[in-house]
Amino acid sequence: MKLHIVPAKTGFTWVKLGVQAFRRQPMALAALFFISFVAMQLLASVPVLGSIASLVLLPSVTLAMMVATGESIQGHRPTPALLLVTFRKGRQHLRHMLLLGVLYALGFLGIMGLSALVDGGRFVQVYMDGTPVTAQMTSDPSFQKAMWLATLLSLPLSLLFWHAPGLVHWHGVPPVKALFFSMMACVRNAGACLVFLFTWLGIGVLGALVISIISLLLGLGGEGIGSLLMAAAMMMATMILTCAVFIFRDCFEPPESLLHEAPHDTPPSDAPTTGPN
Repeated sequence: MKLHIVPAKTGFTWVKLGVQAFRRQPMALAALFFISFVAMQLLASVPVLGSIASLVLLPSVTLAMMVATGESIQGHRPTPALLLVTFRKGRQHLRHMLLLGVLYALGFLGIMGLSALVDGGRFVQVYMDGTPVTAQMTSDPSFQKAMWLATLLSLPLSLLFWHAPGLVHWHGVPPVKALFFSMMACVRNAGACLVFLFTWLGIGVLGALVISIISLLLGLGGEGIGSLLMAAAMMMATMILTCAVFIFRDCFEPPESLLHEAPHDTPPSDAPTTGPN
């Protein structure tokens, strides 16, 4: 397994391929994301242990969406059964994925704990318990600092776990080693990752603007606009997750069964590569 360095423009290609993959099976992929989202919300509603369990299972949900995208572009229809992919590949694979989830939960809870030191836990209550945000909260400097601290610390956590489920699943890389090479792939391909990020940010802002204009023309109230924005956000989240498998394929040597039919930017022959061994 080797790490490939790709041009910055590949970030835009990842967005394009993710959207194209979604268009092949929009209902199946959206349904899979919605089912996983609802299941995680229901699990998180269980006091204490439910929230921790939902965090532990998050890498498995990410992996399920990656596998579903692979199924989609190879002409197969993804089914909700793919949500159990972590539990179907043997005990060692299950242990590694669960350990990956435990590490993610520890990292996330650590970030929330640090933010609580700043504002006494109000941001944590908003983020995890759904406590309504008040004008007084948003104007409080300590709440703002806690929010920005959590946001900034979430970025390296995301980079650590972006490729890790795929490395564990397709290459059998141990969890801690997978985190290291996930971060390395993101850092070494920072240009492409930034193009990918800002492209989706632009799409999100433009989409929200279009929905707001349409809602005003149709005379929809606040609830109507909120519903449309929520639906658009979930669809965009689904498409972002469909991009993950293309990013993984271009940053690492793909396994034989992974996405040979989809076009992709091949790294230049003189591009540096790094192996984990």
